[in-house]
Amino acid sequence: MEIGWMHNPRQRQVLVFFVLLSMYGASAELGPYSVVEETERGSFVANVGKDLGLGLTEMSTRGARIISQWNKEHLQLKVQTGDLLINDKLDREKLCGPSEPCILHFQVLMEKPLEIFQAELRVKDINDHSPVFTEREMFLKIPENSPIGISFPLSNALDLDVGSNNVQNYKISPNSHFRVLTQNRSDGRKYPELVLDKELDREEEPEISLTLTALDGGSPPRYGTAQVRIEVVDTNDNAPEFEQSLYKVHIPEDSPVGSLVVTVSASDVDSGVYGKISYAFFQPSEDISKTLEVNPMTGEIRLRKKVDFETVLSYEVDIKATDGGGLSGKCTLLLQVVDVNDNPPEVTVSALTTPIPENSPDIVVAVFSVSDPDSGDNGKTISSIQDDLPFLLKPSVKNFYTLVTQKTLDREERAEYNITITVTDMGTPRLKTEHNITVLVSDVNDNAPAFTQTSYTLSVRENNSPALHIGSVRATDRDEGANAQVTYSLLPTLDAHVPLASLVSINPDNGHLFALRSLDYEALRAFEFRVGAADRGSPALSSQALVRVLVVDDNDNAPFVLYPLQNASAPCTELVPRAAEAGYLVTKVVAVDGDSGQNAWLSYQLLKATEPGLFGVWAHNGEVRTARLLSERDAAKHRLVVLVKDNGEPPLSASVTLHVLLVDGFSQPYMPAPEAEAADAAPTAPLTAYLVVALASVSSLFLFSVLAFVAVRLCRSGGAASVGRCSVPEGPFPGHLVDVSGTGTLSQSYQYEVCLTGGSGSNEFKFLKPILPNLPPQCPGKEIEENRTFYNTFGFNIQ
Repeated sequence: MEIGWMHNPRQRQVLVFFVLLSMYGASAELGPYSVVEETERGSFVANVGKDLGLGLTEMSTRGARIISQWNKEHLQLKVQTGDLLINDKLDREKLCGPSEPCILHFQVLMEKPLEIFQAELRVKDINDHSPVFTEREMFLKIPENSPIGISFPLSNALDLDVGSNNVQNYKISPNSHFRVLTQNRSDGRKYPELVLDKELDREEEPEISLTLTALDGGSPPRYGTAQVRIEVVDTNDNAPEFEQSLYKVHIPEDSPVGSLVVTVSASDVDSGVYGKISYAFFQPSEDISKTLEVNPMTGEIRLRKKVDFETVLSYEVDIKATDGGGLSGKCTLLLQVVDVNDNPPEVTVSALTTPIPENSPDIVVAVFSVSDPDSGDNGKTISSIQDDLPFLLKPSVKNFYTLVTQKTLDREERAEYNITITVTDMGTPRLKTEHNITVLVSDVNDNAPAFTQTSYTLSVRENNSPALHIGSVRATDRDEGANAQVTYSLLPTLDAHVPLASLVSINPDNGHLFALRSLDYEALRAFEFRVGAADRGSPALSSQALVRVLVVDDNDNAPFVLYPLQNASAPCTELVPRAAEAGYLVTKVVAVDGDSGQNAWLSYQLLKATEPGLFGVWAHNGEVRTARLLSERDAAKHRLVVLVKDNGEPPLSASVTLHVLLVDGFSQPYMPAPEAEAADAAPTAPLTAYLVVALASVSSLFLFSVLAFVAVRLCRSGGAASVGRCSVPEGPFPGHLVDVSGTGTLSQSYQYEVCLTGGSGSNEFKFLKPILPNLPPQCPGKEIEENRTFYNTFGFNIQ
C-alpha cells in the first residue's frame, strides 16, 4: 500500500512536506520555546504538561517522551512534573552556524493514546566570539597620483556570532591620509574600504602602516585588529576593468572536483608591466577558499571540492584583478548550487510495539518519521508497505506516520510479520529507502484442546494386573506456552453401577490410561467414560472425548454342569429298557460356560464306562444314547463318566458321573445306587436276584396295565404331578454363569420334562424326552421310534 498525493486513485500516498492530521488527534504546535545558548545543563525551559493541559500523573501514564532527529538529545522531559529541561549545553554556532534564527524542531509523543505534538526551541545567540581577520596583515600598493576620494577595499573580519553580535563597523588608526568606511554586502556581511583623503607623496612618505579594528555590536563589544601596510608607488594611469561587474553561475551539486565554474576576464589599457593582470579572490571566506580556486593568469575558477546543495545553497565572492602597477579592479561571482536528487529518504522509527496480542483490532504498531534533505520534487516522498499484510499505513502530523493493524491478527495463522517500509522520493532518478521491522504476535488463549479422535475404543484382557497401561488419549492445542499445556482428567459419569475411580485412572500430563484393578469379563464386559482435556490459559479452555473400554474374555471359567447335579444328596439313576434300540436317548448332560466365544464352545466325550461300546455321547450337545442293541448279557447297572471340555486355550473341563439302570420294560423296581449296594452283604445277592426275577415275571402284566393307566391320566392333567422327580435345579442360574448375549451353550428354548409314575421311594421310574418349543410334552406311554440310522447320522463318542 502507498500513501501520497498522486493522481492514480489506486495509490494512497502522502507528500511529507504537507501537514496532515490523522485520526489520532494531532494537536497544534507547542511553543515556540526559547533558550539562551550556553545555558547550564538541567535548566528549566518550559512546563509541557501545563501547555498541553495535562495533570501531573497523565504525562507518565500516557507515556510522554521527546523524539527528534538530532544525533544528540539536547532536551529531556520529566514526566513526573511535565518540565522540559536542558540536557546539555547548547552552542548556537555549532547547531546552526550563520543561520538566524536558530530553531531546533522536536516532537512530544504521547503513546496512550497516540498523539504527536510539534514543538520548536529557538536558541538565542550571546556575544561569545570576537571578530577575527583572515589576513592579519594586508599589503596595498597605491600610486602617488591617486585622486582624493578613491577607495581601496580591505579584507573583512569574521565573527561566528549573528545579528547584532556580529561585526558592525570598522575603525582605522589616526593618520593624515586615509579614513575607513564600513560597507554592506548583499548577504549582510560588512567589509571595510580605505578612502584616500589627502594626496600621497612617495618622496615624503613611501610607506604607511595603519591598524584596522573590527567591532561587533555586543555589550560590551568585542573587537579584532589587523595591520595594513601601504606602499606608495609611481604613477599607473589605468586600473584593470572586468567585462561584467557580476557573474551569476549555476552549477549542479554533483559536479566533480575540478569542474570549470566560470572564466572571468579583465582588461588594462596600460602597456608593459602595468598592463599585465593577475586574478585573485578578494577577502574570501574560509569556506570559499576550500571550495573554489582561481587561476591567477587565466581567470578560470574551478571547484576544489564538491558542493552540496543541502549544506550551502550559494556562494558569493569578490574577484580582484591587479595590474603590474598595483592598480586593481573587482567583480562579484554569485555561484548558485542546483539541487540534484542525491539523497535517499531517511526513516526514523520513534516507537515500536512488539509483540502485539492477537485478536486485538486497531493497534498502533509503530510510529516513524520520513525526511529527505533534497528540495522540490527531490524532497517529496511516498511511503508504502507490502499489500499482502494486515497492516495499514496512516499519515499523522507533518512527516510522521503510524502503522496500525487493519484487522485482528491470529497467532496460530501467522506468528511473525516482517514489514518493509519503503519510502521513495519524487526526484529523477527516484531514490528509495527500505526499513525493515519485525512484529511478533503474542498468544491469547483462544483455542481449546482438540482430541485426535472424538471417541476411543480400547481393549483389555480380563484378569489383568492392576495398574496396567491399557491405552492413551491425546489432545493438542494450537496455542503456545501455558495456553498450550494440556492437562487430562476423568469426567464424572452419571448412573455408574461401578465407580469409575475404582476402574481406571489417567495420567494428567500425557493422557495414559491405567486399569486400577483386575477386570472380570463375566461381571463387566464393557464400560465407557468421558475424558477431559484442559489447557492452562486464563480462562482455561477444555474439550472432551468418549472412551469405551472392551474387556476381552479369557478362558478362566471351567464348564459347569447343570444336569445332572453332582451335589445332590441322592444320585439320580437313568432307567433304560432293555428293549431299547441303538440310538436310544438315555439322558442329556447339560452344561454351561461363563466365558464367551470359543472359550464357551463345549464338547462332550465319554471318559469312562462300565461296559465300553454300549453307550455313546454326542460331542456337540451332550446327549447320551445307546450305541447298540441291549442284550440279556449286559449288566443291569452301568456307571458312565462324561467329560465336558471348552474350546479355550488352554482348555478347561469338568466331569459328571451318570448311573444307568437297565430294566425290562418299566416293571423292574428301582434298585439302590451302586454305593448303597456295595454296603449290602455279598451272600444275600443271589437270593435277592431270584426273588426279583420271580416277582417281575408274575406281576409284569399287572404293572404294565397300571403304568399305562397312570400315563394316560398324567397326559390329561398336563403333567401336573411333580412328586418324586429327580432333583433338577429350578429358578434362574447365577448371573456369572449366564451368557447375557444369548450365545451361551444352553438354549433357553430347549427343555426336558420328567414324567413320573407312582409315589416316591424305591418304586420310582422316570425317563427324559426333549420338548421342542410350542409343542406339548410327550408322555412315556408312547413308544419312541428310533431306527438304526440315528446312530450313523449323529456323531457319538462311544467309550
